[in-house]
Amino acid sequence: MTSQKMLLAGDVGGTKTTLALYSHDAGPRRPLAVETFPSNAYPDLESVARTFLKAQNAAVASACFGVAGPVRGGKAETTNLPWSIEAKKVASTLGIPRVFLLNDLEATANAIPYLEKNDLVDLSPGTGDPGGAMAVIAPGTGLGQAFLFPTASGFSIRPSEGGHADFAPRTPREDALLAFLRQTH
Repeated sequence: MTSQKMLLAGDVGGTKTTLALYSHDAGPRRPLAVETFPSNAYPDLESVARTFLKAQNAAVASACFGVAGPVRGGKAETTNLPWSIEAKKVASTLGIPRVFLLNDLEATANAIPYLEKNDLVDLSPGTGDPGGAMAVIAPGTGLGQAFLFPTASGFSIRPSEGGHADFAPRTPREDALLAFLRQTH
């Protein structure tokens, strides 16, 4: 593709994994290559990335993957796949000097402050609070969530596995809902 060092970015989900190559010159809105793979067709992230990179013939300087599920200390156990992902192992296996893992909704939340007006669709007209907190909620194979809290230097971002919460009825009406759900499911 080019002799310029690229950034490999990925969105790793229970259903699909999308990988893209970016260059510094083209910028974040112009991927040089994008491909989506069925996640369950591969034994691990390294296999998907190897397949993608082989077709691109590009030198990759760093990679960042948004992973569906909790990420702790550069490691992730995917929520809806039998994959264990370790940033150091991905870096070693693929020969990429720097590899980072983020929760997928944390990765999405990092992009929110950079959205432009034409990136947005108004679902419910109203007046927002430009200095207020924001949330990202994404239904997919699971229900991802992340929150952005304003700080003096921008936003503090916190991922959440809110979609993993249990339903604990506390009122007669909620008890009735649970009974209905048990009968129908």
